[in-house]
Amino acid sequence: MPAMTMTEKILARHSGKDQVNPGDNVWIDADILMTHDVCGPGTIGVFKKHFGQDAKVWDREKVVIIPDHYIFTADAMANRNVDVLRAFVNEQNLPYFYDVGTDKYKGVCHIALPEEGHTRPGEVLFGTDSHTCTAGAFGEFATGIGNTDAGFVMGTGKLWVKAPPTMRFVFNGNMPPYLMAKDLILAVIGDIGCDGATYRAMEFDGDGVFALNIEERMTLCNMAIEAGGKNGIIAPDQVTLDYVNSRNLRKKSYEVVKTDAGAQFIYEKVYDVSTLEPVIAKPHSPDNKAFVSQVSGSKLDRAYIGSCTGGKMTDFRAAAGLLKGRTVKIDTFIVPATSEVAKGLKTERLNGQTLEEVFLSAGAKMGEPSCAACLGGPSDTFGRLNTPISCISTTNRNFPGRMGHKEAQVFLASPLTVAASALTGVITDPRDMMQ
Repeated sequence: MPAMTMTEKILARHSGKDQVNPGDNVWIDADILMTHDVCGPGTIGVFKKHFGQDAKVWDREKVVIIPDHYIFTADAMANRNVDVLRAFVNEQNLPYFYDVGTDKYKGVCHIALPEEGHTRPGEVLFGTDSHTCTAGAFGEFATGIGNTDAGFVMGTGKLWVKAPPTMRFVFNGNMPPYLMAKDLILAVIGDIGCDGATYRAMEFDGDGVFALNIEERMTLCNMAIEAGGKNGIIAPDQVTLDYVNSRNLRKKSYEVVKTDAGAQFIYEKVYDVSTLEPVIAKPHSPDNKAFVSQVSGSKLDRAYIGSCTGGKMTDFRAAAGLLKGRTVKIDTFIVPATSEVAKGLKTERLNGQTLEEVFLSAGAKMGEPSCAACLGGPSDTFGRLNTPISCISTTNRNFPGRMGHKEAQVFLASPLTVAASALTGVITDPRDMMQ
């Protein structure tokens, strides 16, 4: 049998075939369908229109609903979206609904899914959000789909998928302390462009990748979509299995899949992380790459640390290490991705202070776990850019209007770079603050 990549193997197994080649169109069985408050109502509408008002989802155990985007707002339409989800969950008796205002509330879906044990190696995850590809960090095929496709999956558990060719990105060397996964993925996107991986799998490999913890690997896969990728994926190792097994409380079985020796890649690029500098994406595109040193000194009005890309414990540990004992010079917003991360900020300590205390002592503002300003949202959204200001952010997109005002300037960077810049009020290389 010809050698296959991880992505091809997973699609083959989920289509009942021995082999799948790039370009093949196959029916794929879904392991999990996730939707949230922005796309959930539309998905439910499609499902009911085509399967009937009284139809039941194909498998209650495989539908996960996570309100996370427009949550802490007085906006009536945003609140109505969550009400639609609640009514549907009650009607369908769905067990995995992480409702706001309850003890089950989680926050950002892409971090909540692994925390709650919904991501496992070798599986297929479809989600009504482009950053569903985050879960490729667990060695699964995870991709975002639209409401129409999601409504079909909700009723059948299947989707017609074209197998993508795979691009391979190898990171070798030892990561210096001033770099994070955000620098690596911004370097890739800057090199190949926002359309460089269009409908391709992006496989990440190399010693530099496997030295990263699971949260940093999630950051790598999260932004595959910013390069146009169909999915990002990393082979499972013991780090992956330890995390998955600790969260797999329902003891769901899974099968690890790895790329065969001799598998064909459509493109391959090798990086030496030991020689890479901190990277930044200038307005208004994630591929508008520069080294931080090239734009240092550029004036800023705001710093933002949060989102599925930059709101995990690893991100906040890095930022707190720079902010400890210092004071920010610009408005700085801290938004934990999930309620679990928020609890971690209240309990994990750095030299006697909790991480939350570090941030508050530095003059930062703390938000509730959610997507918050990453997708702009209603005008009362925490951290939203309501005026044409300049912001440096750990989020994943900086298109015009993405975080609010269409004339705002958004720079994308690692938590280390954002924290360093918050302290000076201008874009600052974290190496200058770590000496």
